[in-house]
Amino acid sequence: MITAFLNNFFSAAEVEKFISVFKSEFLIATWETIYVTLLSTLFAVIIGLPLGILLVAGEKGGVRPLPSWLLWIIGTVINLLRSVPFLILMIMVIPLTRAIVGTSVGTVASMVPLVIASFPFVARLAESSLREVNPNIIEAAQSMGATPMQIITKVIIPESMPSLISNLTIAVTTILGYSAMSGIIGGGGLGKIAINYGYYRYQYLIMLTAVVLLIVIVQLLQYFGTNAAKKSDKRLKS
Repeated sequence: MITAFLNNFFSAAEVEKFISVFKSEFLIATWETIYVTLLSTLFAVIIGLPLGILLVAGEKGGVRPLPSWLLWIIGTVINLLRSVPFLILMIMVIPLTRAIVGTSVGTVASMVPLVIASFPFVARLAESSLREVNPNIIEAAQSMGATPMQIITKVIIPESMPSLISNLTIAVTTILGYSAMSGIIGGGGLGKIAINYGYYRYQYLIMLTAVVLLIVIVQLLQYFGTNAAKKSDKRLKS
């Protein structure tokens, strides 16, 4: 039935090729896209969240002021990496990717530029979320004798958790888009299928299917992220 429906819009050869690729490559490619996106997000959070905390807690009047030159260096590095388009960044870090992974192509190799491109984005998102915390709550914790680390871990982060989760969801979906672009330099996943078959071989049915699967993944990530943010919001529980 599906084959007959597709034959109304595409040639028999295109439909036959689509069925063959769908059975042999789409399942693996979807899994590669999901795990590369989630793993890259994890590494981006491990690097980016502490940087965001430093930018907020280390500023003048923060809970743990840092030297202005150090904050300037952190902010400059973040801004420099954010200003480089991802496609160019992928090419720029090929030598670094080879040094870390041993190759510049493949699913694992694509994670290196993904993490480098995304952790500055995560850092700025985290900074934005942490700045939303009511200063009065922080002052109350300080007046009770809480240490800077206690204020960060037990006040600032918990109070900003709904916003952090919402921004993390934005980061995940952005990294998913980056992962699809990595197919241009040999990265795996749905992006590779869309580029190899849609761009190079004009197999538009295969490309459209890859795009639809990417949309579905984004919708699922957004759904779970939004629900998690709502559940962590204490204001909605009262």
